Amino acid sequence: MLEEPLLKVENLEKHFPITRGIIFQKEIGRVRAVDGVSFSVNKGETLGVVGESGCGKSTMARCVMRLLDPTGGKVTFDGQDITNIKGNDLFKVRREMMMVFQDPYASLNPRKRVGSIVGEALEVHKMGTAAEIKRKVQDLLEVVGLNPEHYNRFPFEFSGGQRQRIGVARALAVRPKLIVCDEPVSALDVSVQAQILNLLKRLQDEFDLTYVFIAHDLDVVRHISNRVAVMYLGKVVEVGEGSQLYNRPLHPYSGALLSAVPVPNPNVARNRKPIVLEGDVPSPINPPSACRFHPRCPRFQAGVCDVDEPQLTEREAGHEVACHYPLETWPMADLRLEPGRVAAS
Repeated sequence: MLEEPLLKVENLEKHFPITRGIIFQKEIGRVRAVDGVSFSVNKGETLGVVGESGCGKSTMARCVMRLLDPTGGKVTFDGQDITNIKGNDLFKVRREMMMVFQDPYASLNPRKRVGSIVGEALEVHKMGTAAEIKRKVQDLLEVVGLNPEHYNRFPFEFSGGQRQRIGVARALAVRPKLIVCDEPVSALDVSVQAQILNLLKRLQDEFDLTYVFIAHDLDVVRHISNRVAVMYLGKVVEVGEGSQLYNRPLHPYSGALLSAVPVPNPNVARNRKPIVLEGDVPSPINPPSACRFHPRCPRFQAGVCDVDEPQLTEREAGHEVACHYPLETWPMADLRLEPGRVAAS
């Protein structure tokens, strides 16, 4: 019998109304930030979510965490529908789901000491006395590579990488089942990124964690993810195992993203044939009809792509794509690269 996924998202939507007027406001449109996203995450795995800035990755994450109320769809966590729960029911679920935010400078309260920041969730959920919480926080600081003596320091006394370690310790404090990482390394130097990624992988094994890892850096996602979902303009256009998607992408958008990844071999880079996309990303206020990628797609076919919206369909085992004319052969098949390695911390 197959195990139920820890997190299941079905047709998730988040629309932000655009209003006009001061006293009597009238809705004149909607920003369709997330518009029908579906995916699942099994216990103990990492799902990477990639896409251009503005495609709805972070908004989707906040809806999953119930930091934003979804406009539509369904979010099921550990067998429980959490889409519309409130009050004490939501309070209990929040202990099982934590988040690591993108900006380590803005996500920590500058007026609070590290001990208070990391131990806040423990205090809120009444998980020990003051002395027990202090001891747990000091242990957590050591687990993430900081000194227990940092307990009484303020965030401004730390570097960006150290601040992100504090954010990881805060997310880990109540021993959650799921951690959503919203571009946790995008604001860090490359060497520090490697340290944080290796830390997250070590903690996943040590604490049996499940991750939803959001990023726009494909090499970062390749290193940490078991499966990858590609988003474009509020929708998931391709989902597959990491090796499947990186070695043989099926959606033209995925192929374009991968063809833009720099290759450290000048002989290989010289012979590459990148997929160049024309035009800008359309506005989520008035997205294109049918396939949202069709105005920029090199495989566009009039009367099909602009009329019939493609649905996520399994083209091969574990590999789904929403495209009428997927890539039969990866245009860079002879230039496949082994999964990238990141230096140990």
